[in-house]
Amino acid sequence: MTIDKTFDFATIEAKWGQHWESTGAYRPERPDAEPYTIVNPPPNVTGSLHIGHALDNTLQDILIRHARLQGKDALWVVGTDHAGIATQMVVERQLEAKQDKRTNYSREQFVEKVWEWKAESGGVITTQLRRLGCSMDWANERFTMDPGFNKAVIKVFVDLYNQGLIYRDKRLVNWDPKLKTAISDLEVETREVKGHFWHFRYPLADGVKLDSGVGHIVVATTRPETMLADMAVAVNADDPRYKSVIGKYVELPITGRQVPIVADEHADPELGSGAVKITPGHDFNDFEVGKRAGFKPAEMLNMFDAEANVVQTSDGLIPADLIGMERFAARAAVVKQMKALGFLVPHIIKNKDGEEEALDAEPRTIQTPFGDRGGVVIEPWLTDQWYVNAEELAKAPMAAVRDGRIDIVPKAWEKTFFNWMENIQPWCVSRQLWWGHRIPAWYGIAREIIDPATAFSYEGPAERVFVAHNATDVR
Repeated sequence: MTIDKTFDFATIEAKWGQHWESTGAYRPERPDAEPYTIVNPPPNVTGSLHIGHALDNTLQDILIRHARLQGKDALWVVGTDHAGIATQMVVERQLEAKQDKRTNYSREQFVEKVWEWKAESGGVITTQLRRLGCSMDWANERFTMDPGFNKAVIKVFVDLYNQGLIYRDKRLVNWDPKLKTAISDLEVETREVKGHFWHFRYPLADGVKLDSGVGHIVVATTRPETMLADMAVAVNADDPRYKSVIGKYVELPITGRQVPIVADEHADPELGSGAVKITPGHDFNDFEVGKRAGFKPAEMLNMFDAEANVVQTSDGLIPADLIGMERFAARAAVVKQMKALGFLVPHIIKNKDGEEEALDAEPRTIQTPFGDRGGVVIEPWLTDQWYVNAEELAKAPMAAVRDGRIDIVPKAWEKTFFNWMENIQPWCVSRQLWWGHRIPAWYGIAREIIDPATAFSYEGPAERVFVAHNATDVR
């Protein structure tokens, strides 16, 4: 036979890869042998392989082929992830291209369109894995929205809920106003944005004055619009400038809301005026300060809707002309009103001629969070979401590493492992999407059973949550 002078990998690899897969070479069929299993972290069904996938899968392939040569019953589990946000975005873009949109359909109709897309276009990444030569158990390929997986997700959710490890809570989340869903910290990318730092005077209420004789406190912010939902001003307990007014009140311009002056370590006497405006419903640091000050999450003021437009706060103090404004338009409007009311502290600079010039704000480069998919500025937003008690779940793996049941290789990474696990936060598992696993929770008015055989009577308007495997169990 004649051997080609160059190795034609495209033809040869495709031929033998197809042959090995069709003859079952990748199937684990040694029931009496020592089992050896690798679960491939499922790539997104919307994706394409990148160089990281190529490296990761090549290393797994080496391990699984080596195990087969050792006579082990080697299984490399393959599948794809339904990629909730990414997949919904792909299908929504297709609708937009036809001057159509998701909300023209029921949830069920839209989900059906996603399944249609998956059937037509969802196999790109598995085709690429085959071309890479991955010796996976292709006859047993899985998808994270398969009925069996959906059943498993529901079971685990209900079990963890019944164990008190999953719960519903009102907390701040990273809210994407474009996608209208909560997203994880990993889906937030920080970018440097040219912005401003504004300084405002907050007048002390009831004629109170500082020891210096001044009747106001100066606060600074990069987000003036949030002052519409301010609930406190924080100062350091050891700052002599403010000791006499801790527990007193300031009266907020524009809204007229009176908010307390609280002592909190969050306020650094060395930074600016040493006083910090606190908006617990729209800032992660302020949320913690607010809780320490005694505000319950249910009492914290919210001034934005899901699209980050201004809505009325529960105390009804935001002026009507600001209601409905887009958040950045509201920022400009608040600054304009504060300046007109005489509460804007100008930023003084020297121009090129050496003369003093007053600017409305100090120019600053600001680290700003953006959604990596929606591409818009993320808004910290106070909502009811579902959380996993990650701190409790972290105890078992930490114990397993400490007593040697699990080895971390190389051992130097143990420090990173423990640092992550010991500082883990509650894990928000809910997303406001139509595509993906649905949380098995039903909501209704709380009732008190008078006589199970006859009737119910209402206790009151309190909402009750029922978590169960299905509607029959809920009833």
